[in-house]
Amino acid sequence: MKRLLCLGDSNTFGYDPRSYFGSRYPADVRWTGLLRGMGWEVADCGQNGLSIPREAQLPAVADLLRRVGRVDAVTVMLGSNDLLGGASAEETAARMETLLRFVTEHADGARVVLLAPPPMKPGDWVRDRALIEASERLAALYRQAADRLGAAFADAGEWDVALAFDGVHFLPEGHAAFARGLARCLSSIGCGTDG
Repeated sequence: MKRLLCLGDSNTFGYDPRSYFGSRYPADVRWTGLLRGMGWEVADCGQNGLSIPREAQLPAVADLLRRVGRVDAVTVMLGSNDLLGGASAEETAARMETLLRFVTEHADGARVVLLAPPPMKPGDWVRDRALIEASERLAALYRQAADRLGAAFADAGEWDVALAFDGVHFLPEGHAAFARGLARCLSSIGCGTDG
């Protein structure tokens, strides 16, 4: 069975936007849980509110990789909270490139896959058109960073991921679409369950 480490924010954690206290969707609704049902062993390292770790925080990322142990692939989907916190798309992509370089160097041969989150939509958390435009620019910038570092890349904006009323978090059908898209991506780079 192929093992994945999935590093991300609330959409990897499976945050349920209908909750008030950080509750998450059931395992069989979250995209990480759906991947388990498709034959992957998943180390779900999603955390609500997580931004791209800065250089001073990178030793904690190395510790995480060591604790999880040998995996076939590491997926990284972060950046939404950086944008929500006021960073530009370019600043966010620069932070991501630093993280991606570090993960690639410490992933013990695992394939590293950078995922651009689906662009934000107008909603309770997203009232500024400039924020939406920044989220739309992120995929091209992430693709360039992945190309420079030899990492795999996928744009979840191409997977028809349905977002909730807040304009950021996945609906249950969004998790299902994301799981299908990521499964195709992993298979295309030789990390499928039959690869």
